[in-house]
Amino acid sequence: MASFAQLGNELYTGKRSFDIIGHRRRWFAISFALLALSVVLLFARGINPGIEFRGGSEFTVSGTSITDQQPAHDALASIAPSQAARVSTVGNSAIRVQTEQLTDEETSELRELLAAAYEVDVADVTASFVGPTWGQSVTNKALQGLVIFLVLVSIVMAVYFRRWTMAAAALIALLHDLVITVGLYAGVGFEVTPATVIGFLTILGYSLYDTVVVFDKVRENTEGLHEQTRYTYAEASNLAVNQTLVRSINTSVLAVLPVGSILFVGAFLLGAGTLRDIALALFIGMIVSTLSSVFIAAPMEVVLRTRDPAIRAHTEKVLEARRRRLAEAETQGEDATELVGAARVGGLRAGGHLGQAALPRRRRGKK
Repeated sequence: MASFAQLGNELYTGKRSFDIIGHRRRWFAISFALLALSVVLLFARGINPGIEFRGGSEFTVSGTSITDQQPAHDALASIAPSQAARVSTVGNSAIRVQTEQLTDEETSELRELLAAAYEVDVADVTASFVGPTWGQSVTNKALQGLVIFLVLVSIVMAVYFRRWTMAAAALIALLHDLVITVGLYAGVGFEVTPATVIGFLTILGYSLYDTVVVFDKVRENTEGLHEQTRYTYAEASNLAVNQTLVRSINTSVLAVLPVGSILFVGAFLLGAGTLRDIALALFIGMIVSTLSSVFIAAPMEVVLRTRDPAIRAHTEKVLEARRRRLAEAETQGEDATELVGAARVGGLRAGGHLGQAALPRRRRGKK
């Protein structure tokens, strides 16, 4: 714990630095691969809609000592051979059976067959029907909420940071998190229920929260950028990412651990249910959101920001001044440790132009 705290202190002061911005192409490539995998999973496996979205009849057999799913399939086949039941175990003493819409007579008959198959009273078998229009209404409301959320977030971030690049980068990271979360969720094969939709919408706020913290530090580090020639915009941004790195890790671990516990309980102890659906969406989304705020949002903002002619001119000015100071130190045989260290605070390659060849060897006291 002490060493981790020391690492955080060294990252914050710049004594140690990871060149995250300088390796942005690597992170973008990994991100693209994950996005491609998510899209493939979405098309190959597809979304597995819950009964709330597709509609149908649902039966719950409670208090049974038998958890075998085959009796439920046999019971449905005896009254509706053309239908395929979705059977799942709920906890240790309940069975859930989902079918397409059944008539009142078929519903009553299936209740009796299920009660006999699982050796319980008919009163222990509950039946309900969900119409697909309800699920369609939930879907439409979720999409409307998503659009309104994105519009308001774009306006608020652009006004707060006074930079459209930060709002654009945050939205790119947000969509990145959403696509990967939905794709991986589809790959696992869990049903998409209203709880799942709530989980998807929740991670949008979590993604923005972590990104805003990083961007706030970037804004602080780049305040009065053009009045100095010590750091480029990319190097100051890289320092900001390093300064918030430990905080992002701590926050994510504290959030993911309880969600992971809920996922374990919901998936392995209670069986299919609301806890499992929302916990999986949150578990994937929180991890992806934390990574994107560091490796996608900040580097993308630098890419967009460095297209500004003023930023590009300042970068060239800083690099030229640095080369001149290093050359003078080399000529006079002075100690170049401080100058080299200043360049490394933001990462040697963060500026996009400065490479190892531009830095002479350190010399101490050579006359």
